[in-house]
Amino acid sequence: MVRFKNRWLLVEFLPCPTASSSVLDTSSRDGPEITSKHIWSALKQSVIANFGDTGWGAMSSSLTIKYYSPTTNVCIIRVARDQHCIAWAGVTLMTSVEGRRFIPNVVHLSGTIKQAQMAAITHNRIVVARYRANAKRPTSYHDSYDNFLQSCTEEIEALQD
Repeated sequence: MVRFKNRWLLVEFLPCPTASSSVLDTSSRDGPEITSKHIWSALKQSVIANFGDTGWGAMSSSLTIKYYSPTTNVCIIRVARDQHCIAWAGVTLMTSVEGRRFIPNVVHLSGTIKQAQMAAITHNRIVVARYRANAKRPTSYHDSYDNFLQSCTEEIEALQD
């Protein structure tokens, strides 16, 4: 019996500022909320545009978006080991998702879901610390982000291969 080997990409989608918002303003989100289905279809279009039907055919059967957090814009993508370079390039070459402009940043690449989960939890804590620093709150301050960190940690740890 042969085991399928996967690679797990942890991607952060950094929103591009519009003319009416500042670079660090995360509260002004124009347009509908982005979901994992929107990311999947944008990645599909990026791969088809840059690698053609052959590139999409090679990776389409193994591509799944396992997790997406609209609060931190962090996403975990699973793809087959042999096609992870195509997926990484497709993510890097994406410019927008559902009409909203993003800069995709691949934060981590791992061979197991456990390593991707640990990297996602650590990255979520860093992003929340960045939000708190922008709000000029002390690190010991308790706010809604504490509940968010707890719930997203439980959600990420519940992911199955």
